[in-house]
Amino acid sequence: MQDAKSSFADRIRSNKNLNHLMLAIIIGVLAGYGAVLFKFVLKSMQWIFYQHAGDFLAYSSEVPTWSKIVMPAVGGLIVGLVVHFFAREAKGHGVPEVMQAIALRAGVIRKRVAAAKIFASAVTIGSGGSVGREGPMVQIGSSIGSSIGQLFKVPTIHMKTMIGCGAAAGIAATFNAPIAGVLFALEIIVGDWGVTSFSPVVLASVTATSISRYYFGDFPAFVIPDYNVVSLWEFCFYPFLGIATGLVGLSFTKILYAFEDASDAVKIVPEWFKPAIGGALLGIVVIFFPQSFGVGYGAMNLSLTNNMGFWMLFTLIWVKILASSITLGSGGSGGIFAPSLFIGAMTGGAFGSLVHTLFPGITADPGAYALVAMGGVVAGTTYAPITAILIIFEMTGKYSIILPLMLTCITATVLNSTINRASIYTTKLLRRGIDIEAGRERNILQYMLVKEIMTTDIIKIPESATLERILWAFKTHNAPYLHVVDEEDNLTGIISFRDIRPVLYEEDLLQLVIAKDLATTSLETVTGSDTLQTALDRMTDKGVSQLPVLKSESSSRLIGTLTEHALNTAYNQQLLRKEIDEEE
Repeated sequence: MQDAKSSFADRIRSNKNLNHLMLAIIIGVLAGYGAVLFKFVLKSMQWIFYQHAGDFLAYSSEVPTWSKIVMPAVGGLIVGLVVHFFAREAKGHGVPEVMQAIALRAGVIRKRVAAAKIFASAVTIGSGGSVGREGPMVQIGSSIGSSIGQLFKVPTIHMKTMIGCGAAAGIAATFNAPIAGVLFALEIIVGDWGVTSFSPVVLASVTATSISRYYFGDFPAFVIPDYNVVSLWEFCFYPFLGIATGLVGLSFTKILYAFEDASDAVKIVPEWFKPAIGGALLGIVVIFFPQSFGVGYGAMNLSLTNNMGFWMLFTLIWVKILASSITLGSGGSGGIFAPSLFIGAMTGGAFGSLVHTLFPGITADPGAYALVAMGGVVAGTTYAPITAILIIFEMTGKYSIILPLMLTCITATVLNSTINRASIYTTKLLRRGIDIEAGRERNILQYMLVKEIMTTDIIKIPESATLERILWAFKTHNAPYLHVVDEEDNLTGIISFRDIRPVLYEEDLLQLVIAKDLATTSLETVTGSDTLQTALDRMTDKGVSQLPVLKSESSSRLIGTLTEHALNTAYNQQLLRKEIDEEE
């Protein structure tokens, strides 16, 4: 009997799936309480800065004009210092950093990131930053998932599931949307719909949502009228709404990164001070458009309940894009999900006002289009239509708009992914040279340098070498290429056997033709500090199997050569080493 119990206990301990489910519960609990803590800190920060909490529109008239500029600037300064000196990962909207950790760092996220993100994002939003809460909670939850995975020595191959559990829990607890949390994690973060990933992510999401509901109650984020499709003719308008939301979402992505580039180009201002400047600029926007303050749920509710006119709705699309781009581009901390919802609500409200004015008998109120367009812009920026559809459904509890929502979200996603293959998340990674969509294996080459595998056993000949000497070099060294150098050992050309074939049997030319006459001088080269991915791309573009390696970009001194065979060998060795590490 004792042996049977012992055997059962051993099976329990050795069952990896069961172990992952237990860890998912732990992650869900910690992420759920992380969301509770984040909301508490956020409200505290808003009270500290403005002596009020809640919707800024309700008390914006009581806030002095100078305070609307100074407080976001002070908040930006605090965030800049925290990010610069404590955790640089806390900068920006967070989700790309999580994706990068999965792709390149085996899912390892520093433990300090959760604390830094809670504080930095709470200060940003509380002081007026025009960003959302979901990005921080994804990063906070993912950091918790990574920390738990590291603590319990989860194999590398399963670390992304632990991070997915944290991301799902963060989204679910923030929006009271457990299904959307699961789909966000699987669609964007994990990229794996298998049972081994799906089950723990679901369990973590349910656990975190239960904790969030215990403290904040179970109610939709937006309370809106019942909207229904008025007539079948109305379905003709939703593809056009999908196009509109797609283009607005694409504009948001482009403008956001344009502001980020502009901020990075300013070198005379210290990095830690840039968010303060961004905060002051944001304050000027808030003076004229208080709707752009913080997350902006108050303004969204006005749009959803038909309490805004066309021109205000249309203006707020671009005001919110400007405000969010200033906040994130200058180095603030917060998410892009809520700004996308805001921009979508204004886009749909404006579109709905237009079509309802033109076709009042066959179209619903503008609020219905605002509700649908919220999902459209989210889908058009994240390229995650399933998540966009379900999160709008869960945040509103309105099933009646599910068909228009599906039509709009799919249209926006297809349109934008055709125009630009990278989403608002993966664009940031591509700008860092990380191509998530090409697979994690491709990124192995991004972090290996040419100097690590190049060979220094190279055959060099001077420019003055005669044809006879060139033939002798090919014969004695059995080399596919000869590197032609000048008197200072700078590379000036390459001679292959193909280059000498036309004069191979011309004995009269043996002492007349020299290396400089035969060499190919239009060369593709790399430096020792280039990545193997750069080298592979150049080999592929030029159709060559070997590249000369120079000392630096400014020096033509030859230090080695890189062959395609050596590159492939290094790649395969890294893959094998990675698989062994994951099995261990």
